[in-house]
Amino acid sequence: MDTKDVIYELRTKAGLSQDELAEKVFVTRQAVSRWENGETVPNTETLKLLSGLFNVSINTLLGTPRQLFCQCCGMPLEDDLIGRNKDGSLNEDYCKWCYADGNYTYSDMDELIDVCVKHMAVDGFTEEQARSYMKQRLPQLKYWKNHGELADGGKFEAFKRQLVDEINALNIKGMPKVDKLSALVGKYVNLEYPLPGGAKAKFIDDGTTYLGTQLEPEQGEGRCFGVLANVDFILVCTYGRDGADPELVLYKKR
Repeated sequence: MDTKDVIYELRTKAGLSQDELAEKVFVTRQAVSRWENGETVPNTETLKLLSGLFNVSINTLLGTPRQLFCQCCGMPLEDDLIGRNKDGSLNEDYCKWCYADGNYTYSDMDELIDVCVKHMAVDGFTEEQARSYMKQRLPQLKYWKNHGELADGGKFEAFKRQLVDEINALNIKGMPKVDKLSALVGKYVNLEYPLPGGAKAKFIDDGTTYLGTQLEPEQGEGRCFGVLANVDFILVCTYGRDGADPELVLYKKR
């Protein structure tokens, strides 16, 4: 699609008139009309405003002239997979798993490879093939090329270690000790828990990236433990195969 078609589709889908869109991005109705007629395209600052308004990347607004890849893990990026800066804007260089709220979630390449290999093996790669591919691919990406400049001096890793210590200090019966936490996007782990009285509730946001892990039961059989956490809370649950029959064990404000 061309930019003119993208803007028209996004505007009409949002139920906005040209006047209403113009007001939201601080231009005239005539400017919006010229965009949709293909006479002009928005300038850089206006593209940023449109990106925030419609929750799509600038790349999408421009008609997807290039394929986006996460510059940390190499994943192809669609709009709903793109990470966000601290101000909430999309960062088209990274996915939600590798970059969240202005933080790079991986500082150890081998740790990231371990995480990626588990998923790639499911998609038809052998573990050996997946590991070999990632070891060749990652050093070519922007984040790892410039890791010394982009790293935060270990602050985020220290935060993860603090969370691990807090979780283990809870001493939840039957739950193995947590060794490390990985980035998890809410959409894929947002289970619905039964509450007293028969109601059900979800406790996290689909679009937010959390830190968490899955732990096998200590006896090797039974239900798995799931752990999710961020700066605000720690959540521990249990569930059966593929997240079946989830039960909330603990939800603790930090």
